[in-house]
Amino acid sequence: MKKNFSKPLYYTLLWVTSLLFFLPVFWIFLSAFKTKEQVVQIPPDWVFMPTFQNILNMLKDAHFLQYLSNSFFISLTAVTIAILVSFLASYSFSRFKPKGTDFIMFVLLSIRMVPGAATILPMYLMYAFFGLKNTYVGMIFMYTMFSIPFSVWILKGFIDGISTKFDETALVNGGSHFHIMFKVVLPQIKPGIIAAFIFNIIFVWNEFLFNFIVGGNKVTTIPVALATGVVSSQGIEWTYVASLSLVYTLPLIIAIYFCQKYLLVGMTFGTVRGEV
Repeated sequence: MKKNFSKPLYYTLLWVTSLLFFLPVFWIFLSAFKTKEQVVQIPPDWVFMPTFQNILNMLKDAHFLQYLSNSFFISLTAVTIAILVSFLASYSFSRFKPKGTDFIMFVLLSIRMVPGAATILPMYLMYAFFGLKNTYVGMIFMYTMFSIPFSVWILKGFIDGISTKFDETALVNGGSHFHIMFKVVLPQIKPGIIAAFIFNIIFVWNEFLFNFIVGGNKVTTIPVALATGVVSSQGIEWTYVASLSLVYTLPLIIAIYFCQKYLLVGMTFGTVRGEV
């Protein structure tokens, strides 16, 4: 009886907690379909006639498509390059185990522990010296660099869980190391690849500080646009903020929804007990 009662209570608590965390997101989504007066109205209107004028006004903005395309291009390119480099590095660490592997892995992970504010000044000076400021190459290189350490940790855990017997069998049958990596190992760590990709795309997609300081008008992404392009002579354009947030957030929500099972696996860094 106690068990039958506690289970519904447990799931009810989970639902309530989830809804509380999702409420701010739901509120900003609702605001995208309200008028300016309704957005700031107190008490708020929960039932109202939705309008799509805010979305249309945002689409008419001359800079909107540039901001959106910059976010997609920089994020996808940087993370794709990072995953490729991380896969090659993870395979080397897992299979060849060079001297000092544990220390190198620790150093890689410690890079992500350093706050961005501590590195932004030297990065700015370096980018200004090499002429990489306000360039796509510079932004992609920076986000690739920050995405590699975490990707290496995730993918190495997955590769460690794959038996070396696969490698040995392929070598005996005349396969090269590139054949083993891309034809034997890679298909077996698909969940890890997707998990690393999603985790890093979330970071790059939402990153603000480096794009704001090191970037510029040419490579501005939506997080920076949300912070710098929402103030007019009439104050903050809350309808524009809500509309841009809606369009900007939906791709991540959809991606996470369809890849959530891979994210759960990735949270364990791909660790597997025993060989598979």
